[in-house]
Amino acid sequence: MRKYMLKRILFSLFSLLVVVMVVMVLVYSLIQRNVIFQTDDTWNKKSNNDRVIYEYTQYQKYGYLTWVDYTTFVKNKYEAILGPGYSTEKDYTTAKNAVQNSDWAENEDVQEFINTYGNKGYKLRYLEPMKYKSGKTKPGGTGYLIAIQEKNVVYRLWDYLRTFITAENKNMVKDPELTERYVRFEKDPYSGLFAIVGSGTQHKYLLYFDGRFPFIHQNWLHLNLGTSYTTYRGQEITSVITAPTGELKTSRQQYPNMLGTDEYVDTAIDFHSLSYNTGIVSEVEKQQFPDKYTVYTYKRSGLSMIENSFVIGLIATAIAYALGLPLGMLNARRKDKLADKLGNIYIIFIMSVPSLAYIFMFAALGTTLFHLPYKFANAEVKALAYILPTISLSLPSIGSLMKWMRRYMIDQMNSDYVKFARAEGLSEKEIYNVHISKNAFIYLVHGIPASILGCLTGAIITETAYSVPGVGRLLTRAINTHDNGVIVACTVFYTSLSIISLILGDLLLAKYDPRISLSSEKGGGR
Repeated sequence: MRKYMLKRILFSLFSLLVVVMVVMVLVYSLIQRNVIFQTDDTWNKKSNNDRVIYEYTQYQKYGYLTWVDYTTFVKNKYEAILGPGYSTEKDYTTAKNAVQNSDWAENEDVQEFINTYGNKGYKLRYLEPMKYKSGKTKPGGTGYLIAIQEKNVVYRLWDYLRTFITAENKNMVKDPELTERYVRFEKDPYSGLFAIVGSGTQHKYLLYFDGRFPFIHQNWLHLNLGTSYTTYRGQEITSVITAPTGELKTSRQQYPNMLGTDEYVDTAIDFHSLSYNTGIVSEVEKQQFPDKYTVYTYKRSGLSMIENSFVIGLIATAIAYALGLPLGMLNARRKDKLADKLGNIYIIFIMSVPSLAYIFMFAALGTTLFHLPYKFANAEVKALAYILPTISLSLPSIGSLMKWMRRYMIDQMNSDYVKFARAEGLSEKEIYNVHISKNAFIYLVHGIPASILGCLTGAIITETAYSVPGVGRLLTRAINTHDNGVIVACTVFYTSLSIISLILGDLLLAKYDPRISLSSEKGGGR
């Protein structure tokens, strides 16, 4: 068992790396990179060298390359020599303006820049200042000397993996003003329980309890799937899919400096989300907070994107198994009779009709006959908004389970063990319910983990039709907007879930079917 699991896990990790690498090649190498500017208004407003510099800035942000501007290089050099603000700026100004002069290539700082980055494998490029036909430089025309290095797929993959999981520690915040650094247990004034609190960490509360499922939360370990630069404008993808949605949820609370007093305010601030402020703390914040942990998010009344998808998917899966398996057994027992014919009509209908067609049909029935909300955002009672998408999502799964349960049970009917059971005098009901159904279900056991974990990926068509704020549309929107970070993140997320589903399916099948063995000993197997 241990050897099998180790081999399966190692092979799964290797497969995941290969899949991610292939997707990175497709996204970063085989698709023209300038597509990221198709809906970029800032790019449209720029021209000449300013546009080129903006392009390189965006390419670096999106992960295509790294680049360095000569002016930035000189600024860092003289800041190290002269200190912030430059006690004397003569040398710095001369060096900065060197690339605007005709003899720029002979400048000592320019040569240092060329040698430094040329030896690192960077390609050097000089963007000449824009000039009139007379030779005079146009107003605002600026020349740039830059060094560019393209990222190869191996380095890009390594850069992604090395920060994939990070843990906060007390030396994470680089601020000389922060003198007290620790990670310790403290009583949590906002839950009444204990919490793990840090100073010097990025977040103040590392582990804490609250009234929101699953009731225990953490800011200690971070899963860095990547950053969205197009769809969600610089937000981390993990935060995008896990942050609560909906309206602000206010409550009577106290700011940290007000604890122990009678001063309460109505606010939606989530004090458990406090993170370190690397900027300037305002006078108002100094009155409210005892330290520089003044950055926060707000509490919201709705579920997160991934929670919305999971709730709908999990309920739909439960309904599918609760109805699909018994109906499939009934069809098998009543083979070629009325119940079987009606079941086959449903199976053919639900499998042949396009998803959008029956979704809109059942949506029309639900809104007309039962007055259920159609669009998620328009529901006054949010719980009612889950009914139509859940039913629509469960319908094809019910048909699929009915079809396969019926087929596997019919295959088992002529088996020898059924003949022996009849010869021993067992009733048909007992034969079907105890023996045939149990053996037929073996073929469906392996897919249960995939059905449950697949709920986390959402349903593209269903969520789009009902405007569900879930993760189902995440990948399609990313592809349409060329959001490379989200595409890679979805690849990692979906592939990981598939791999975990297969491993759990193997374990469940081995547990359910005694004929299956995961050991490598002779005689193991089916």
